[in-house]
Amino acid sequence: MTANVAGYLLQLLASRWLGVAGYSPFASLLAVQMLCAVPALALQNVVAREVVRGASVAAARELALRCAGIVALIAVPLVPIVSVSLKVNWVAAAAALCTVPVLVLLSGEQGILQGASRFRDLAIVLGGASVIRTTPALIVLASGGGIGPTLWAAMAGALVAALLARRVVDSGADGAAGRAVDSAAGMAAVLPVFRAAQVQAALMALSSADLLISRMVLSDEDAGRYALGAIAAKIAFWLPQAVGVVLYPKMAQPQHSARAVRSALTVLTAVGAVAVLGAALAAPLAPLFAGQDYAPVQGLLWLFALQGALLAVLQGALLSAIAADRTASAAITWLGLAVGVVVMRTCAHSVTSLIAIAAGTAALTTLVITVLALRTVREPAAEAGVPGASAGSA
Repeated sequence: MTANVAGYLLQLLASRWLGVAGYSPFASLLAVQMLCAVPALALQNVVAREVVRGASVAAARELALRCAGIVALIAVPLVPIVSVSLKVNWVAAAAALCTVPVLVLLSGEQGILQGASRFRDLAIVLGGASVIRTTPALIVLASGGGIGPTLWAAMAGALVAALLARRVVDSGADGAAGRAVDSAAGMAAVLPVFRAAQVQAALMALSSADLLISRMVLSDEDAGRYALGAIAAKIAFWLPQAVGVVLYPKMAQPQHSARAVRSALTVLTAVGAVAVLGAALAAPLAPLFAGQDYAPVQGLLWLFALQGALLAVLQGALLSAIAADRTASAAITWLGLAVGVVVMRTCAHSVTSLIAIAAGTAALTTLVITVLALRTVREPAAEAGVPGASAGSA
């Protein structure tokens, strides 16, 4: 909750201080940053899974450092491409992309805490890191700094957060805890990270594609309004993140996997329903906080929230695939994304039509992946003779 409040406070205040037209490129750069930070999300999941299986803290950090270096080599050449594609200053694009390797290092520390089930420490890191990243960005934004300086301030905060997270990990466990994992094993672990990354990439692309396309098919004013509505989608998406965080170590254990996946999907669905209802009831307040320029989207906030809630359920289903190192289901997500992008580019000409298509794409993709996830975790449990497997199937 703390992380969500900090993150969306930055976006909400940016929407007011930058104006409708100015907020659109800011939101688009954050979307690009999220897409490029997919390896960070994948790394956290892989590190947590390997720590559950006995990997050492030293091996996990070696893997995180290697992944951060690879991501940096990829992110830097993307700066001019992002600058031209989104029509933004290259300094701002560089700030957004240069933050990504830092987020990879931070995610490595979070994965160690998650895999060790040190949820109290993980809560401190998750909440504290978000506040530390957001505070300097808000100060720069409030003082009249543009998009670029704001994003550079956020990057500085992320670096501080990564260093503090490392101290939290070291304060509660021996750095060599767990069964020793040699350098060769750590080197080989890069491949599972990128297998998991393509699953996370499919999810993040699906969650961000509509925001990026809004810059291409809508006017600057409507794109800005769409970006504000997308905050409701992001809140509904990230609000129940703790569900997956807590249940993921169980998903990585075959004897507990089926029950953990069913529990996660059930809770995510319930939280999503509450989020959609809350968005519908709170919609009249949106112009009061964001300004009257955004009044045209207040009646659509429930639809934005529905899209985010569906993607949260999809994330839970895909986490179960990563926990078992089964990543083939990502192909279905990529297919859903491809179809959705084509339809959005050709048929979306207003805020309403764009979010309707995006929500429909999320609904169909989530339905297929969820059914597949439930069938996949049930069948191995039954084959292995896990106690309670037949009851779970019933």
